[in-house]
Amino acid sequence: MNKWKGKSKGSILGYQIFVWCIRNIGIRSSYFVLYFVAFYYFLFEKKSNKYYRYYFQKRLNYGFWKTKISLFKSYFTFGTILIDKTAISAGLRNKYTYEFDGIENLRNLLAEKKGGVLISAHIGNFEIAEHFFADIDFDCQINLVTTDQEVTVIKEYLESVSVKATNMKFIYVKEDMSHIFEINEALSKNELICFTGDRYFEGSKFLEADLLGKSAKFPAGPFMIASRLGVPVVYVYVMKEKNLHYHLYARVAQNVKKRDSQGLLNSYTQNLESMIKKYPLQWFNYFDFWDDVD
Repeated sequence: MNKWKGKSKGSILGYQIFVWCIRNIGIRSSYFVLYFVAFYYFLFEKKSNKYYRYYFQKRLNYGFWKTKISLFKSYFTFGTILIDKTAISAGLRNKYTYEFDGIENLRNLLAEKKGGVLISAHIGNFEIAEHFFADIDFDCQINLVTTDQEVTVIKEYLESVSVKATNMKFIYVKEDMSHIFEINEALSKNELICFTGDRYFEGSKFLEADLLGKSAKFPAGPFMIASRLGVPVVYVYVMKEKNLHYHLYARVAQNVKKRDSQGLLNSYTQNLESMIKKYPLQWFNYFDFWDDVD
């Protein structure tokens, strides 16, 4: 069994290579390089391949050849999203187009002036959302609650090559629960708190819910905290489309009672499942998510 350990793969070297390629050969030419990278992972990344074959075959009911093709495409798509994130951070935002779906939900949330909770997932390219918010007058601080300590080095590097300072702050989950005070302080300033709700790691509290027809474990923290804060909850995803185009989705959590963390999780998984089915190649959890692979 291979569960997520609370840290993501990747290194600053990879981002440095992306920046060099983007600046010297352009975004689309950088995509071409990814065919070789994706093919390498397709051939040699045995564990990820095994878990993603399960995802495509057992959870999405793909056939043998569609699974093979989708596996390669998923690695390639993940690479393009990393390149896009790097390019946009490096000041090439104007190379991309975008559209908003449900943006009024975020405007209404901020208008209430008591902060709000965004819940996303490791799907699409949510980390670039703040760059799009600026174009619709969202001068708002976003606080990403994370367990991933490695993100700091990458964040500092991207800031060093960025033409504009980021509005994204990171609140790290701590054993002494002091992050709760940071969250409450941010909300009191009408700031946004963002969680990713789809990565439970061993040793932490969890809740269970069905996703794509089978029960899985989800981190309890985002749903327990969000259901108790008494502020609006919005599911937000930034999904890659064709031709350097992105689509931001924002959906208000519906019919969820206060302090009902399980109800909020069930609402989230239903919403997330609809996004996975629409963008099956953009869900990036390369581990035994359902704890069902031998």
